[in-house]
Amino acid sequence: MRVLTVNVVEEQIPGPKETGFTAIDKRPQRRRVPVGELGLAGDSVCDTKNHGGLDQAVYAYAEEDARWWTEQLDRDIPSGLFGENLRTEGLDINNALIGEVWRIGAEVEVMVRAPRIPCVTFQHRMQLKGWVRRFHQAGRPGAYFKVLKTGTIGAGDAIEVFSRPDHEVTVATMFAAQDSAKMQTMLDSGVDLVDELRANAERIAARA
Repeated sequence: MRVLTVNVVEEQIPGPKETGFTAIDKRPQRRRVPVGELGLAGDSVCDTKNHGGLDQAVYAYAEEDARWWTEQLDRDIPSGLFGENLRTEGLDINNALIGEVWRIGAEVEVMVRAPRIPCVTFQHRMQLKGWVRRFHQAGRPGAYFKVLKTGTIGAGDAIEVFSRPDHEVTVATMFAAQDSAKMQTMLDSGVDLVDELRANAERIAARA
């Protein structure tokens, strides 16, 4: 399990939102990149109302899922196209548990916080009709991470999953499924949850 590329914004480009620009255009870096609590050095966020912050400091997407999209769309999905900071290999990000912790390289530790929710900026980026719905239905969202320990990361760094909470709610489950029992188990586990995700889990669990 490793990092294939580390990506930061190349330049802010015109986007569809009232912010006017978007930082979704991310490109691989040849250098090691410092990682702080709010994300990668050299990266940026335009729509700070809906993106960024401690719980969306880093976004990772798997090479295996990118290859699947390449087959589905008959087009290349180069690293950074989806706005991901990390392109990984050998690790099923969608099967990661909400709250599990990864060590990347020798220093950095990050916690899985939530699935990526597609938005109008992503639709604009891909220039594909119905992209938001199609991305959602595919169930391959990738994940946002909170930075627990800062440091530097670079292409080729090993990824170690060294802590997994006592529940069964994966990134994919949180993204698509409405399983009341699993949501209640996650809530009972005491895992640290993003406020919005906790509220959603409580709403689903209440249906039981």
